[in-house]
Amino acid sequence: MTRLIVTGTDTDIGKTVFAAGLAAALGAYYWKPIQAGVDPHGDKERVATLSGLPPERILPEAYRLATPASPHLAARIDGVDISLDRLALPRVDGALVVEGAGGVLVPVSESLLMADLFAYWGQPAILCARTGLGTINHSLLSIEALRARGVHVVGIAFIGDAHEENERIIPHIAGVPSLGRLPLLDPLDRDSLAAAFRAHIHLPDNFNGR
Repeated sequence: MTRLIVTGTDTDIGKTVFAAGLAAALGAYYWKPIQAGVDPHGDKERVATLSGLPPERILPEAYRLATPASPHLAARIDGVDISLDRLALPRVDGALVVEGAGGVLVPVSESLLMADLFAYWGQPAILCARTGLGTINHSLLSIEALRARGVHVVGIAFIGDAHEENERIIPHIAGVPSLGRLPLLDPLDRDSLAAAFRAHIHLPDNFNGR
């Protein structure tokens, strides 16, 4: 399994941090096809810092939009037309971790949602979810939306403080494996992320990018 999509139940839940940890663990390439908001930096720069991957493994975005908003709105404000042709998965020699923008049903354009883009790629997804209040509803809805489009959810990764019941009931109802829980890290840096990923995230044996 060498092409993995990292998506989330919402924005600002820690999926970029998770994607950095995953890409580092697999020695993968990282690609965020649409970056909306680059003040002072985008997610690509953050992943470069947190993963420690060589610069050539951090791929440039297909679209780098200045406005911090949903991609469809950021593109409209920035005067950019988003084309599906430019969003084809890049060919790389090794594993590829692809990070979506915002949540599963965030609009890429007037007629395309993030989940539709994932279906177009035909690759499996990991769903990142908060551990706290509201995550049951958000997680189950996100998984249903992905499955409705034929996107295989290989697992759910929780991010935040421990919540035993939420971490139990969501995988149970959804029928997807839990990959573990990435705690909030302070300080958050390359070494602390790598250590936390090794200790708390359990990847299946077939997650192999080497």
